[in-house]
Amino acid sequence: MYDEHYTRLNQYRSLWILVFFDLPTETRKERKIASGFRKKLLDDGFSMFQFSIYMRFCASRENSEVHTKRIRNNLPEHGKIGVMQITDKQFGMMELFYGKKPVEPDKPSQQLELF
Repeated sequence: MYDEHYTRLNQYRSLWILVFFDLPTETRKERKIASGFRKKLLDDGFSMFQFSIYMRFCASRENSEVHTKRIRNNLPEHGKIGVMQITDKQFGMMELFYGKKPVEPDKPSQQLELF
């Protein structure tokens, strides 16, 4: 018998972090701040879902908390930012459309975890 705490990736235990943001871009300085925030998200392993929505897969809640804390530490002074965590199972139920044609969502790649 195995301990459920140490099971491999599980659709209900693994999470997706979605970061939604609306940052001011009226001045050159604001555009630089907004682009710096996006760059920090990319450097932290997030990928663009839509222009102001970035996402990242996390194998556990503890891992997602680390990345959420990094976002919190990099918040710009102005703008609106939201962070939402959903399970891999919920993410897999998302319906994506390009025009009227449904599109299959990309399957997350297996991540190797070294301890």
